[in-house]
Amino acid sequence: MKQTVKAIIDEQGHVRLAEPVKIKGLHRALVTILDEAPVEIDEVTQLAETALAEDWLKPEEDEAWTHLQ
Repeated sequence: MKQTVKAIIDEQGHVRLAEPVKIKGLHRALVTILDEAPVEIDEVTQLAETALAEDWLKPEEDEAWTHLQ
């Protein structure tokens, strides 16, 4: 399954993912560097997204929404 994940890259080339990624084994990845600065998200929003992502990333959630794809 292909995934797109937001990330921020600093001037030293370090990549910080904006959300958790659950994968098994090694995978290849592509990095696209955009010409725009990252939008700062407040801490409460980040915490809520992390907590909700636990449910969003469950296989049964994907199955429940397959009729819309």
